Amino acid sequence: MTIRFISATCFGALAGLWLASSTTALQAFETKARAAYVVDQGTNTVLLSKNADVPMPPASMSKLMTLYVAFEAVRDGRLTMDERLPVSEHAMSYKGSTMFLDTTDRVRVEDLLRGIIVLSGNDACAVIAEALSPDGTEAGFARYMTRRARELGMSESTFMNSNGWPDQGHEMSVRDLAILAEHLIEDFPEFYPMFSEQEFAFDGRAPSNTRNRNPLLQLDIGADGLKTGHTQEAGYGLVGSAKQGDRRVIFVISGMNSTPERAEESEAIVNWAFRQFTKKTIAREGLAVEQAEVWMGDSPTVGLVPAENLEILLPALSGDAIKAEVVYTGPVTAPIQAGQQLAELVVKPEDLPEMRLPLVAQSDVGTGGFPVKVMTAARVLVKRFLNGPEDAT
Repeated sequence: MTIRFISATCFGALAGLWLASSTTALQAFETKARAAYVVDQGTNTVLLSKNADVPMPPASMSKLMTLYVAFEAVRDGRLTMDERLPVSEHAMSYKGSTMFLDTTDRVRVEDLLRGIIVLSGNDACAVIAEALSPDGTEAGFARYMTRRARELGMSESTFMNSNGWPDQGHEMSVRDLAILAEHLIEDFPEFYPMFSEQEFAFDGRAPSNTRNRNPLLQLDIGADGLKTGHTQEAGYGLVGSAKQGDRRVIFVISGMNSTPERAEESEAIVNWAFRQFTKKTIAREGLAVEQAEVWMGDSPTVGLVPAENLEILLPALSGDAIKAEVVYTGPVTAPIQAGQQLAELVVKPEDLPEMRLPLVAQSDVGTGGFPVKVMTAARVLVKRFLNGPEDAT
């Protein structure tokens, strides 16, 4: 017989939290952006989601995908940072934000990467694209970017070029941009510091385009990336990240009306995300939060413990109050190995999405011998007698 166990859990003995209802409701952030997505990276808690999965023109924010593919190529040895790449007529033809490259140039890969990150160079993206494209064309590189994006979990991203130049069908969702930002931060820590560089004066040829457009880098709020974007259709957008203490927040906004509005909204989101939420440990590694019933084991129960400290994000003004349940299918049949996942801790913070965290067996439980089997059979017979045959399973 197996049933679904759901038990309300109190964490007073473990982490100073009690089963109760919060008395202070969190005020949702009212963003002016057409689309927005904010996530706390360490706990993977979504703090804000507005039109998060709607594909939209990403403008220069899509350059982050070109950078990801380029970083992969450097890591894999297909490019080196000191390698010099030629500039084609096609790459030189790009307007807008550029490094002012021409066909007489052979440009170091490192300079091209900084030109994309700091200067938002459309021409630099095309040079990288043609060097890494399966067929030597920017269009071929865009098709590869689309395929690679799908592999990274970005289901609403389709690329028609390497730099976000307006093109029919060139689209990304803000959730996809956040996924991409997290991959850049996590997968390439050796390259990520380039995103916080505020100035890059390439060859002295573009004095009007030497400053990073990310408005948060000049503020003392922990901002260290990633990329702005703007076209007439897309409006003003930003993929940003900031770290304060042991917390990192990643956010994406799109469809703002002006550069000042983008800057103001970005700063407000970062301040809200850090001030209105706090990270707390709700259960500690190795300490049982519940006992699961065991079927035919040499012990009638087994402790359910987190494999590591369980940390969640809570509204800062909610007090030490959360609702949580331990859910498992049981009784759990022996034998059981220590560390075997048996249950989930379902945490329901007020005004935040439900979180499901794994719980594992605290210790080994072997199969019971003959006396255990006799006692188990007796308990089943007694239950059938008391409940009636219609309830026996």
